Amino acid sequence: MLAISAGILPSIALSPVNAESQSLTPEFFEVSAPTAPSEEFVRPAVAVDTTKVEAALQDDPSVWVPDDFDAWAYAFAESSRLQSTRLRIVKVPAYSVAMNSQVKYFVDRFTTKHREVVGLWVRRSGQYLDMIFEVFKAKGIPEDLAFTAMIESGFNPTAVSRVGAKGMWQFMAPTARLYGLRVDRWVDERLDPEKSTVAAAGYLNDLYVRYGSWELAQAAYNAGEVKVDKAIRATGTADFWDLRQSKYLKRETKDFVPAIQAAMVIGRDPGQFGFAPSQATPVDVERVTVPASTDLRKLAASTGVPLQTLRTLNPVLIRGVTPPGRTWEVRVPGGTREAFAAALAPRAKVATVAAPSRRPSGPEVHVVRARDTVSSIAKLYGVAASDVVRWNNLENGDAIRPGDRLRVTLRPTVELDGQGGFR
Repeated sequence: MLAISAGILPSIALSPVNAESQSLTPEFFEVSAPTAPSEEFVRPAVAVDTTKVEAALQDDPSVWVPDDFDAWAYAFAESSRLQSTRLRIVKVPAYSVAMNSQVKYFVDRFTTKHREVVGLWVRRSGQYLDMIFEVFKAKGIPEDLAFTAMIESGFNPTAVSRVGAKGMWQFMAPTARLYGLRVDRWVDERLDPEKSTVAAAGYLNDLYVRYGSWELAQAAYNAGEVKVDKAIRATGTADFWDLRQSKYLKRETKDFVPAIQAAMVIGRDPGQFGFAPSQATPVDVERVTVPASTDLRKLAASTGVPLQTLRTLNPVLIRGVTPPGRTWEVRVPGGTREAFAAALAPRAKVATVAAPSRRPSGPEVHVVRARDTVSSIAKLYGVAASDVVRWNNLENGDAIRPGDRLRVTLRPTVELDGQGGFR
């Protein structure tokens, strides 16, 4: 996805042939989740018992299982990882850019017509490239693949596409979950630059093991493995540049790879193309462990750190509240850790000393069962339904699901607030 500050720029869906007569089209480069295969598609060689996978997930109430959970797709990703472990190439070749007419076409476009937005991407890249290089090097894949993020999102970690792909690497939710990212009603780790980069490295590595070609791996990252496999079978070739001339890949996929290679050419030496070297540096952050269901608004008020700063540093908290049921690490500005620790310490101390004598014993976390409602849970614990809603930051119309973990505090002599402290 090509990102422009607050929005997404349409992809450069152009062909070098008759280029002067064409203009930008409102299409996007998309990341597709692994798609269920057709009848002739060969299923993974490594067997995974999907019934056991589903049962294990459903039996653990701390695991949120999405409605669109696809056990076969989960097994597909698991088998891919198992096979890649066995077949992993210890030293993969460096990424070789094909300076053909298609790549040169995009280099020309990026340095002329789209020079302003590419300059923005180059400036923004400095904040993330060192981190991406380090992750890719650890995974044994070419560092140049970092510039895939330039075409996906313009190095914008909060980019959102028209079809719901999110983050710097533009993951769709099912693919993100398959590669270890949490995506649910509380947290969306596609918006975490570091975690999503690790997931992207794993996905790209699996695709390379599958195809033995970085161009095909990138094409599959965009279109999905099933479409690339069908194109290979239909044409009889496993060369991306030959496939690009066929009718079996969509135009956005045909242009995705040469656009990335053009971004690599520019990114390797921006000054050669007249782009100012990036002056951006990684943001200095620290991490503080906070109680479950901590509202960033209350943290901001108690520490003096602007709420917008906390929201910017913690985009994964899509409600601005940490998930219920467990502690959470919140990212805070560098040098403020002690201030946050001091703000949290009195609350924790009072709760530890006073709780045993001030309130009756009982669970503080209720695991939602099949027929539970907010009202029935409130009645069970002798509290108001509005308290359950407030403690768990449930909005009007929010549905609770079996396995959800809700904070339910028995009414003490001195009433607790939503963070476990006294009001």
